[in-house]
Amino acid sequence: MTERGSDRPDDDTIPDLQLEDTTGGPRDSAHTGPRRMPARVRIMAWVVLLMTALLVLVNVVTWQALGSEVDGRIDRALTQEIDEFQEFAAVGVNPETGSGFTDVSSLLETYLVRQHPDRHEIIFAHVDDVPGAQVPTGRIRQGQEPLVDVSTDSAVRTTILDSTHSRGSAETPEGELRWEKVRVEPPRGSDNPGGWFIIGFFADVDREGVDQTVRTLLLVSLIGLVLTGASAWWVAGRILAPIRLVRQTAAHITEEDLTQRIDVPGNDDVAALAEQFNAMLDRLEEAFSGQRRFVDDASHELRTPITIVRGHLEVMGDSPEERREVVRLVTDELDRMTRIVEDLLLLAKAQRPDFLHWSKTSIAELTSDIDAKVRALGERDWRLESIGEGTARLDPQRVTQAMVQLAHNAVRHTEPGDLIRVGSALSEDGTTVDFWVCDSGPGISSADQERIFDRFSRGTGSSRDRSGAGLGLAIVRAIVEAHRGRVDIDSAPGRGAAFTLRFPLGQGGVR
Repeated sequence: MTERGSDRPDDDTIPDLQLEDTTGGPRDSAHTGPRRMPARVRIMAWVVLLMTALLVLVNVVTWQALGSEVDGRIDRALTQEIDEFQEFAAVGVNPETGSGFTDVSSLLETYLVRQHPDRHEIIFAHVDDVPGAQVPTGRIRQGQEPLVDVSTDSAVRTTILDSTHSRGSAETPEGELRWEKVRVEPPRGSDNPGGWFIIGFFADVDREGVDQTVRTLLLVSLIGLVLTGASAWWVAGRILAPIRLVRQTAAHITEEDLTQRIDVPGNDDVAALAEQFNAMLDRLEEAFSGQRRFVDDASHELRTPITIVRGHLEVMGDSPEERREVVRLVTDELDRMTRIVEDLLLLAKAQRPDFLHWSKTSIAELTSDIDAKVRALGERDWRLESIGEGTARLDPQRVTQAMVQLAHNAVRHTEPGDLIRVGSALSEDGTTVDFWVCDSGPGISSADQERIFDRFSRGTGSSRDRSGAGLGLAIVRAIVEAHRGRVDIDSAPGRGAAFTLRFPLGQGGVR
């Protein structure tokens, strides 16, 4: 008795939400030159940007999902109502009388009386207007009052009834009306008119809940975005505080003040950066200190020979003998100045990483070479006391230079024929290789044993030669410390001095 329309349009699609970000990036107006965006602002901007993109995606997906859920629920409700009416019409029996329906009008009216739709639903029917018909024609509506009685709106009703589709939508004062209709035909052989059964849902009522949910979500997202930006600003400030401290410290560092350091607790990358910065400051301070010492020492030690040279040149007469004597004195002072400058340059170079040239060296061969070289320093009773075995990674030329300096120092403090012992050996615990020079000179007091390694320092004991500049032992210590070793002294007044150079095995490139 009923006939559903055969052509249904596709479900309406919900347009994508179009959002346009019109906010400009943060700008740094504090600089009049090339603009620089602080790292703190950049971190916050990236966090806010990523969070904004994520929240936009969440809001759009949520809006579309809720909208699709509402559309699906309305479609299911429309289908359910149509199916229930078709089942009722297929039975074709009036529940009150138990007899079958003979006309469409009675069928529709009986069914509608039993329906109790919500206010956002409307169920009505329309019986075709046939002249001379014996049954009522026109519209039949549910008993409850809907939001808008579209059955009385001839324009909307005509749009629905004249539509070739069984499902569609129409605009009403309460928004979109989603409707579905089914054709109802009279019994065969009857002259009574047919009609239409129509069910409609005001979709905007359900969508108001979706819109309210989305508005709440947008408000929460906005609050979350503000809190995220504030948190990013605070966290970035905490993380970057040591970096700002590094920058501020670097800005206050001058050649006159390299003592400032950065105290950054923790074990993260920023703390490691501060440690490396402090280490760099240590190297810079040592380099500047070395330069100052070089300048101070050079100016101090060269002042005397320059004064001597100038004084002799100013009073030099015309006598050839006097000129030769002045030239000899001047040449001697210039030679001494040259030695002082070379020693000072050597000490300054000791702070550079290329001061040593490491190589795997035979201890026995190095000891033999040192013994052969020191014997030419003076007529002494030279004894090669011991030769170490094995190899070590060190700079053989610098070790030879230190040993020759010690031997030269021993010659200066002894007389011809005195005993001087040299040698090498591995330590008993196997951690160092030792080279030594021992003499039978006047010895060194305990008060002088540390001071003699300072620049331009000399011991208070007697010496056969006082012409040195006091840089020899300073050079020895610089060479040994560059190898990360140490110098030991065993001496006392009246029983000679023993200098031992200890180079570590397995440390600092020595093995």
